[in-house]
Amino acid sequence: MIKRLLALGMAMCMVLSASAWGPKGHDTVAYIAEKHLTKKSLKRVQEVLGGYSPVYVANWLDNASHTEEYAHTKTWHYVNVDPTEGCYVNSVKEAKGDVVVAINTIVEHLKSGELTRDEERAELMMLIHLVGDMHCPMHAGYKSDRGGNGTKVTYFGKQRKLHAVWDSDIVESAHRWSYSEWQEQVDRATKKEQKAMAQGTPNDWIEESVALARDVYERSTTGENLSYDYVAHYTPIIEQQLLKAGIRLATLLEEIY
Repeated sequence: MIKRLLALGMAMCMVLSASAWGPKGHDTVAYIAEKHLTKKSLKRVQEVLGGYSPVYVANWLDNASHTEEYAHTKTWHYVNVDPTEGCYVNSVKEAKGDVVVAINTIVEHLKSGELTRDEERAELMMLIHLVGDMHCPMHAGYKSDRGGNGTKVTYFGKQRKLHAVWDSDIVESAHRWSYSEWQEQVDRATKKEQKAMAQGTPNDWIEESVALARDVYERSTTGENLSYDYVAHYTPIIEQQLLKAGIRLATLLEEIY
């Protein structure tokens, strides 16, 4: 089943709209994480993935969530925190789970050693994807507009949903790099900086995204024309979020394997 879903996922990447960061961003996060794993951990991760790299499976869950078997994971890609709630810890939680609950649960499952081979592979692929999702501001947006899907803006002359702008558009506008070039260019933090990024838990990390989402909403009101100044402002933040996601994913994988 997993192999069939992998094949399906790769084929559907061209036809389904992407989730947080889009394929390029998720590939970048996975590749940064891969570069920060010890040889022992990377070998184990690749064994669990059936010989594939983290990059190969980084976008699998976006497609798997549209299948009957994994339809229960649709709410796992995001959190919703409205302005009156202020932060994730005070928010009304999604009954079917959110990205924080999913990551914490998956890490616990992977550490338990009680999963079957297929279960472990599926949950590892989920983890690789969801850590990327967690670091996209519009996956910590307002419930009232469905994480930016209800906010219509003009992006370089074209009407777009704010969520879509943050999925792929702004990443591609920031730099026309391959995922390996993204890693090479942004993965330059010192050991001390990397250690600081790795601190905390998913419950802490999501609050950073919630705060960034508030800033995005303030700069991206309905009907606003977003172009070069907008991209210039957010490019350093995008670079930082992708790097943090990769470093933190590697940290979780090291703890597990």
